[in-house]
Amino acid sequence: MRKSAGMSGVALLSGTALLLAACAHRHDVTRGPFTAAAPFSKTIAGPGDSVCWSVKRALLSQGYMLERASEPGVLTGTRDYQPNDKLNVTVHLQTTCADNHDGTSIVFATADREESQLQKMKQSTSAGIGPATITMPSGSAKVLGVVRRETITDPNFYRSFFDLVQGYVAQEPRVRSDQATAQEPPMRSDQAAAAQAPPMRSDQAADLHSQAEQNSPAQQNSGR
Repeated sequence: MRKSAGMSGVALLSGTALLLAACAHRHDVTRGPFTAAAPFSKTIAGPGDSVCWSVKRALLSQGYMLERASEPGVLTGTRDYQPNDKLNVTVHLQTTCADNHDGTSIVFATADREESQLQKMKQSTSAGIGPATITMPSGSAKVLGVVRRETITDPNFYRSFFDLVQGYVAQEPRVRSDQATAQEPPMRSDQAAAAQAPPMRSDQAADLHSQAEQNSPAQQNSGR
């Protein structure tokens, strides 16, 4: 009986271990496969220069500090906030923008959330020479250490970012139209009067043509 009970216990433990391993494997698989439904990219109507500039405006408008770009079309922004006195959260958002050359552009965005917490670190002091060195504790200090880092996968986070970019892209034609109007030279008074004058009737045009012929030098010489 004791041997049978022991065998049953071993079988139970083995089954539990296999179940936990299967659950862990399933958990990793759900995070690993590539899928077209991932929320990290969006195609936006508009040329590359307008869309990429709108991406930069979106980051700056939300308080992200931009790092110096190492290659064109890539932007990295960082924003920090502190939920409590002992926890600091840093959000890194990297974007890549490219023109599709068909009137649209594609924007990729990936963000990660990093949590840092105050931790006590023991400090020590060493005294002596060579093998005779003695290390003694000298107290402790609080340092900020990373306790968690994870890629943000919430579709609502990226949806709100892409919607903001689209809003800035929609403003681009109006902004460029206003800039073009501001760059036009001012109209002279005679041009303004001509622009505001009503269209000339056919009989008025004929009278002006007749007067011009009468005042021409050839008509004056023939009259003499």
